[in-house]
Amino acid sequence: MEFPVTKPLLSRLLPLAAALVLAGCAAALPPLPAATDTPPQFKEQRDPARWTVAPAAEAQPRGEWWKAFGDPVLDDLVARADAHNTDVAQAGARLAQARALLRGAQADRAPQIGLGAQAARNAGATTTGGPAPATLLQTGANLSYELDLFGRLARAQDAAALDAQQREALLQSTRLLVQAELAQTYLALRAADTERALVQDTARAYGDTLRLTQRRFEAGDVAELDVIRIQTELAATEAESFALERQRSALENAIAVLVGAPASGFTLPARPADNAARALPVIPAGVPASVLARRPDVAAAQAQLLAAQARVGVAQTAWFPSVSLTAAAGFASPELGDLFKWSARAWGLGALLAVPLFDGGRRDAGVQGAQAQFDASAAQYRGQVLNALREVEDQLAALRLLDEQAQAQGRAVNAAQRASAIAQTRYRNGLVSQLELLDARRNELANRRQAQRVAATQQQATVQLIRALGGGWEASGG
Repeated sequence: MEFPVTKPLLSRLLPLAAALVLAGCAAALPPLPAATDTPPQFKEQRDPARWTVAPAAEAQPRGEWWKAFGDPVLDDLVARADAHNTDVAQAGARLAQARALLRGAQADRAPQIGLGAQAARNAGATTTGGPAPATLLQTGANLSYELDLFGRLARAQDAAALDAQQREALLQSTRLLVQAELAQTYLALRAADTERALVQDTARAYGDTLRLTQRRFEAGDVAELDVIRIQTELAATEAESFALERQRSALENAIAVLVGAPASGFTLPARPADNAARALPVIPAGVPASVLARRPDVAAAQAQLLAAQARVGVAQTAWFPSVSLTAAAGFASPELGDLFKWSARAWGLGALLAVPLFDGGRRDAGVQGAQAQFDASAAQYRGQVLNALREVEDQLAALRLLDEQAQAQGRAVNAAQRASAIAQTRYRNGLVSQLELLDARRNELANRRQAQRVAATQQQATVQLIRALGGGWEASGG
């Protein structure tokens, strides 16, 4: 059956479409708020010679910043975490999901074409033959296309693209978080190794002193109380060694989770190092604007804000009319043998105009909800920016003060070691009491352990600063 068209359908719709487009121009998106006024430099950059200015670079690679510590074991662990960490895998899957939704939004703007076939046998008022049963066979192609007069589909696609950008930034942020946490845990484990070796050295020194005191006790030069004091110090020091071993075991198991390995089969051999003598990486702090450009969490918050802005526009266009065009062409016949004859051809064109009139406030609620989401995203974005600046300032201040503390603690260690050596010599010669020797030993051990802890804290603060800077500082031409 044919459906002749006496006047082109599009020519009737053009005036209406033009009027609707003009009406759609009245839908304005909410303006983007300013995140915050960025200061010209960080408060802690009091000595310009200590820091290198890095230019802003949104697409700048984060770099393998952990290699600045010069530890091949750490390099291998980071590579394993990037490949097997479960948080990174989840973030990657969410990115793949967001990209799939983007492809779906892009498909909504394209014509929809399909093939179909139908066979029906009816009787009664729905057939031309009256009450006698009749068969109708149909086959053909269908095409539909929605005119995006007011940009609803375009804005939905933009929002989906921004969602994908946000997920990509969150994936990068998750990688940075895992890398930083892994580096901090690994450095804490090596610090525990170093401190445990220091405690064991002290225990061996106490053991030598105990043997000397026992010989002097047997010779009648000292009282039994002196032997008991040394035994007490030795046992207490050995107990601290076991406490550090327990701490190291927990850190080792935490590293296993970060690299995606079962803790039961994961081990890292002990390797003491002189943390106080290890040089820290030199980090150019740059300027606040460049830091914000590098941080993936700030980029994710910005993409989320832009997506919320686009969805306000999608909600606003719900009040506007929608126009859909349809077309169908094929064959229809009561007999299968005549189905594909030229005389059985059938075709049709159609257009659907839908204008919302009353919905009980549903569309207004949708616009208000989208606006509220936009306001929440704006507040989250501003908070992310402020938090980023705070984190950099915190770590810059920490490194500056820790450097001064390390220098003072180094002087204390040198003095304590000298005092302990003098006390040991005088005790062997019987010139000082055992209590003076023990006090000197305790003071030396406490100061050396404190120096190691300050050095370990400097390493932790360095990693935190790298994370606050966005995970790297490579700059083109820098």
